[in-house]
Amino acid sequence: MGYKKIFRGETLRLEILDKDGRIDRKNMPEIDRDHMIRMFTLMKQMRAFDEKALNLQRQGRIGTYGSLRGQEAAQAGLAINLSETDDWLVQSFREHGVLMSLGIPMHIIYSYWKGDERGNLGEHGIKCLPPSVPVGSQLLHAVGIGMAMAKRGLPGVAVGFAGDGATSEGDFHEAMNFAGVFKARTLIYIQNNGWAISVPFKKQTAAESLAQRGLAYNVPSIQVDGNDVLAVYEASRKALDHIRSGNGPYLIEAVTFRMGDHTTADDQSRYRTPELVAYWEERDPIQRMRTFLVNEKIISQADEDAISHSVSEAVDGAVRELESMPPPDPMTIFETMYAEKPWHLKEQQTMLKTELESMHGKEVVR
Repeated sequence: MGYKKIFRGETLRLEILDKDGRIDRKNMPEIDRDHMIRMFTLMKQMRAFDEKALNLQRQGRIGTYGSLRGQEAAQAGLAINLSETDDWLVQSFREHGVLMSLGIPMHIIYSYWKGDERGNLGEHGIKCLPPSVPVGSQLLHAVGIGMAMAKRGLPGVAVGFAGDGATSEGDFHEAMNFAGVFKARTLIYIQNNGWAISVPFKKQTAAESLAQRGLAYNVPSIQVDGNDVLAVYEASRKALDHIRSGNGPYLIEAVTFRMGDHTTADDQSRYRTPELVAYWEERDPIQRMRTFLVNEKIISQADEDAISHSVSEAVDGAVRELESMPPPDPMTIFETMYAEKPWHLKEQQTMLKTELESMHGKEVVR
């Protein structure tokens, strides 16, 4: 455990809490009891949210869904260090744990997976771009925002999220180059869950790590055990402090594992062995943190039961709120793409308006 050199003595890897919940006290971060319980609660909430989403999808109540099971520590340990008012989230499509941690209502996140445009709108005080399904393109947006923040002297950080597969795209390298040259206030946060859908990491690159790629662009980088929420907390705290101090960008590679399918349209059993999945189940981030908290007498069984009940009630409430939302206005599909609507969209908008009015026998207000 602790810091280990993983590439020519220049890139470090950090693990603080091992798979059995044993702590490396030498590198234990200065973090109080309430923060540790908060991170554990966030991970439990993410797991409950995820399990409910899978059930909803199988019942036809939401559409295709991308599970985050196994990546809870990689998201909770970072989220607790982010500012709800200053920082920007530039997500891919598996960051719903970070979103709910910072206050995006769970029913809004569910609505995105239901195909509702309202799931894309950041109307909750959080600076957040919509989920980006194209692989890697969002990193350029994160760097652009970070460059603008540096130019304007703003205090926040733009966090660009991606998986390991995105680092095989040219967008990643372009983003890293711009970030390094222009000292963008950007954290490039790679959740390396081992698989670009069905392609394993070893077939994506000959590099020993993704963290070492930051070195070529003179961007400080670290690899962290992404299933160790304490290590993620400490690595992200230091990275964010570096950026907030005006020292330019930072890259974190959180090594974790996607426990389920890539999405509900996938079947991971076709390309992964049961033995590999079992190996990572022994490194479950929630069980690892639970063991530590119980051994250190930070929580009791009664405390955990109360946390489980609370997050379950919150998730059930989110589903009720989701399914009580009025149907979305179909005309909104024309409203959120361009600042100035182009002529062809205006024509399509008029055509749809006319068709809807003929179907419903009344005027559609737009």
